[in-house]
Amino acid sequence: MLDVLDIQRRIPHRFPFLMVDRILELEPGSRAVGLKNLTINEQFFSGHYPHRPIMPGVLMLEAMAQVGGLAVIQDTVESDKVPLFTGIDKARFRRVVVPGDQLRIEVEVIQARRNLAKCQGRCYVGDELAAEAELMFVVASAEQVGK
Repeated sequence: MLDVLDIQRRIPHRFPFLMVDRILELEPGSRAVGLKNLTINEQFFSGHYPHRPIMPGVLMLEAMAQVGGLAVIQDTVESDKVPLFTGIDKARFRRVVVPGDQLRIEVEVIQARRNLAKCQGRCYVGDELAAEAELMFVVASAEQVGK
């Protein structure tokens, strides 16, 4: 299990754009399961939408990408590798996500070779599917991206 500080050691995202609070399961190079606890205090809820706050679908995709980035990195400790989100296919949104929900993000690596990976991501609220997509990544060195 990784807490938010462990997550920040592995991927470059920070507030207000870190979309995962905890990693429950991590099998490097294979899969990861993360959580995002949503409260009314999330910045995006104030404008999306003021009278009916819902989590933007694009942020559910970003949450999948962040968990997927952790899954595709082969190293189990902090490394000089940075996962870069390069593409998305077959994105579908199945239910709204609102303040008070806990988003469970499951990502499985379905194809990997050298520094490229393709993943299947799904977001759930309870047992209900909220979003799903195929995600593509390239794993670059920190030096290549100027980390």
